[in-house]
Amino acid sequence: MIDRVDPFIGTDVTRLPEPTGLAATWWWPKPQIGNTHPGATYPLGMVSACAYSGAYPTGYGRYDLSLEGVPSTIHDTNLASGFTHFQQSGTGAIRKYYNYFRVTPMVEPLDVLGRSWDITEEEATPGYYSATLDSGVTAEITVGPKSAVHRYTFPRHSNARIVIDFSLGGLAIPYGRTIPLRAHLETIEPGVASGVVVAEGAPIAVHIECDTPQWRQMLWYDRRLMPGGTRLDFDHIRPTTLRPFGLMWAGPSEPGQTIELRIGFSFRGVEQAERNLRHDCGPGPARFEARRDRTQKTWRKQLKTIVVDTPSHDRKTVFSTALYHSLIKPNFAADESPFWPADGPFAYDISTMWDIYRTQLPLLTALHPEKAVELANALLTICEEEGNFPIGYRLARGGDRFSRQGSALAHTFLADLCELGLPGIDWDWALVHMSDDLRRTYGEEFLLRGEAHPISHTLDIAFGYWCTAKVARHVGDKALAQQFEALAERWINAYDPASGLLKDSTYYEGSRYNYSFRLQHDMAGRIAVSGGAERFLAQLDEFFGYGAEPVTQPGNKPGPEELLAGYTLGRFEGLNNEPDMDAPWAYHYAGRPDRTAEIVHNVVHQQFGTGRGGLPGNDDSGGLSSWFVWASLGLFPVAGQNILLVNAPSFRESTMALEAGDFTVRTRGFVEPVPGGPVQYVQSVTLNGEPLERTWLHGHEFHGGGELVVTLGAEPSRWGTEASALPPSSRPAAHASTTVPALAEPAAVTQSIPLVELDSEPDDDEVPHAANPTIITDSGSPTRTLPTTGDEPSTTGDTP
Repeated sequence: MIDRVDPFIGTDVTRLPEPTGLAATWWWPKPQIGNTHPGATYPLGMVSACAYSGAYPTGYGRYDLSLEGVPSTIHDTNLASGFTHFQQSGTGAIRKYYNYFRVTPMVEPLDVLGRSWDITEEEATPGYYSATLDSGVTAEITVGPKSAVHRYTFPRHSNARIVIDFSLGGLAIPYGRTIPLRAHLETIEPGVASGVVVAEGAPIAVHIECDTPQWRQMLWYDRRLMPGGTRLDFDHIRPTTLRPFGLMWAGPSEPGQTIELRIGFSFRGVEQAERNLRHDCGPGPARFEARRDRTQKTWRKQLKTIVVDTPSHDRKTVFSTALYHSLIKPNFAADESPFWPADGPFAYDISTMWDIYRTQLPLLTALHPEKAVELANALLTICEEEGNFPIGYRLARGGDRFSRQGSALAHTFLADLCELGLPGIDWDWALVHMSDDLRRTYGEEFLLRGEAHPISHTLDIAFGYWCTAKVARHVGDKALAQQFEALAERWINAYDPASGLLKDSTYYEGSRYNYSFRLQHDMAGRIAVSGGAERFLAQLDEFFGYGAEPVTQPGNKPGPEELLAGYTLGRFEGLNNEPDMDAPWAYHYAGRPDRTAEIVHNVVHQQFGTGRGGLPGNDDSGGLSSWFVWASLGLFPVAGQNILLVNAPSFRESTMALEAGDFTVRTRGFVEPVPGGPVQYVQSVTLNGEPLERTWLHGHEFHGGGELVVTLGAEPSRWGTEASALPPSSRPAAHASTTVPALAEPAAVTQSIPLVELDSEPDDDEVPHAANPTIITDSGSPTRTLPTTGDEPSTTGDTP
């Protein structure tokens, strides 16, 4: 699989064949570019490195900041002013753009530092990046978990140079620069230096070694050499006083001569940076080949975790690259937190939970459950140290955590891990923070009024309570579980009973249509809100463009009228963005898996492709790519509910290497698909040799390994259409019928909360569920609340 990965996919403006059929009716509101980079990466590692042009958002490429449509260029060709470290992967306006410690190989004077050279040749494979500049210098870069190794080949020159700029960070777009706050740099001995730069509140330390026995080593400031200087200190840097500064090696070069530069990184000081370099690379010199081989061996192992059978090289390339992009972020950096002193799990570039919680995190859990547990503990520590679960978490102190995107998304991830019974998490500790976090930000409005705006947060928080109730039951707190299950039923307050869609509100990167068909814990109740399955299906058909005319996608710099006209369509975004990425599977809950098959077929085979323009939108830390991985396998995880929905696979056979054993999806009657070609429908399914009439798998059935055999045909079948085949819904007892449940008035919701019918009957010693449970109030310590019939809140019980 590693031989089929193309890291350049997604680095340029979307260039896919003209869509046909359903795919031609979907509207793309967000930028039409993947925003990936081809640089050297390590699976879920701390460091990446790539050519730097200052372009948005990774520092690589030609494009300016764009929030919708086709992005504008800032360069006519691919350029590089050097090679930087730490990049985003597929994100949009993430506002922390890194690109620290630019290394520039030069055959010009230091005065011209900052100029760019054309890239005349490029090569990229997982863990390796190479570029030849029109100056005649060739750069090669590989990375380890916490290190980078550069190798430069120079032409003949009397005064070649390798210059490291400690002052640079961010992008070369308006307001894109990152200004260091403090810095320290010193030479230790010939070929060895170290330093620390504090950027965005994070201290990034480096230990640097350069194999240049014949070259001079010097510090420089403001593009002027400091002969004899061994140390630079900046106690307080301001944007108005910043001048470039750094380190340089210079000397004569011969054709074919290579210079190796090794950098160890740490957020805990230069001593740890040196230890990290030794751990990753061993003692120098000449460690490039060994480090590249180790990194590529690791990538090869990761990319073997899923094997697909197809005769198409292009399809294998798209799938392999999607899996590769799914395993770059988040960045794991154990024992490296720069923000608190304790050792233990630390992760950043969770960018953002809104993008990855439905697809990338379930994929991580499936392939690397130990890393999922590590990430969960990192999130719990962040919550404990900083006061809340982040929606987005970057290598930066404080600042925007993207709370407007969503609420309680970490709860979804944690609930899945809890249901799977993965070891290594203190669930009593987790319950404290999950419970507390539900009352923060939009949570107070939810408790006081029964709904929160933007109205999508009502769905998030209600589902967060449902997920947290699962954890409460796991630790034996039935009273808290009952209370939270009741609060989870407030999802219904988000909907307008007249339209069966979400209420008028503001919506993040979408409209009410994009959010109205998300997968909830009570899909039977959701369908009832629309007036029953028939109307719900009609709404879905309209949303996905059945019978609609083709649309025109936004162009460069679309105006307000063009965007408004597009949003007014109320149409599926076609994996150009994430808000409705789970909506195709809503058909499963209404007994129409054939519709899911049609939509997913059109996405998989028309919205993803080969070449630099092969992604339909921002990949968002693997959010889109991991969707493609799941959809191609004929599976889709329902995040937080520990089930997977079954659909027609796009490969004849596939195998996932899971911890408990391989899970294989085989097909019968399979026809190799082509873009715009006929859809294949599920006719029947067996699981481990037994017929499977239902359209879903329990998480344990999947994670335990096994064999799923899917028989396909050219026409829809009766499979998955009966009520007994539908995926489970968590229905309250009061709404067990199919009638439309009455919506609670916002002013009265604290006095009328529907009861919850649990999977099993309450134990005899369980506290009875009251109609008026007490709303949890913020206090100095977490408390568990029991029902009360009084007007004032009361609490009882022990702390979790």
